[in-house]
Amino acid sequence: MQRLLPDPGATTVEQQLSGLDLVDLAYADRPYLAVNFAVTLDGRAAIGGRSGPIGSKADTEMLQMLRTRVDAVMIGAGTLRTERYGRIVSDPSLRARRERIGLPHDPLAVLVSGRLDLPWDAPLFTDGGGRVLIFTTADMEPPATETQVQVVRHQGAAVDLVEALRYLRKERGIRALLCEGGPGLHSELQALGLVDELFVTLAAKLTGGSEPRMIEGELPQPIEWELAWLLEERGELFARYRRAG
Repeated sequence: MQRLLPDPGATTVEQQLSGLDLVDLAYADRPYLAVNFAVTLDGRAAIGGRSGPIGSKADTEMLQMLRTRVDAVMIGAGTLRTERYGRIVSDPSLRARRERIGLPHDPLAVLVSGRLDLPWDAPLFTDGGGRVLIFTTADMEPPATETQVQVVRHQGAAVDLVEALRYLRKERGIRALLCEGGPGLHSELQALGLVDELFVTLAAKLTGGSEPRMIEGELPQPIEWELAWLLEERGELFARYRRAG
């Protein structure tokens, strides 16, 4: 892997993320929020309905290492239904890495599901490792699961993401939060001005078709970003952006 910017030279995913101290950037009223996406050259965020086929082994490593630098990982219900997540950090050596830098061995898995329509047989719920917190507007109770689940209910037609992030910071002590999509949740967070950083993998692939993009619909206004670093491996680009200003 080569670092193209800001100072060109050989690097690795571990080297790039070893000093990533997002927890120190937390706000008083909400976590510092980073979003991670892999997209094709034509901007698609899925191939055959799933994000996995887009990126390479290096992209997977980037995602797994990012999970070791945050207190919690946020996922939309649609993404969970499609990807059928398991334990957020499944590798014991990566959980040990988290503990060495003062983080709990498992990040909190944060789900946003208005209807509580979730794949309860997914490994995230059946593995028994880690913890899950669900924001929902539904009145129904979740089924019994091997993994510890807490439900936080919001009134109204949709989960209030501003209030959800405030709850995570004030009530759960979450300082750094990684959102892994999907596009609908990402769009809402961007429209509310809640995203601080973007980690984007640009795969050297074209798909065409009508697969979803990283953003769903239009934002109220364009959002400008500053490039923090850019990496390359076998034609695949890995960019880290910070919100401008």
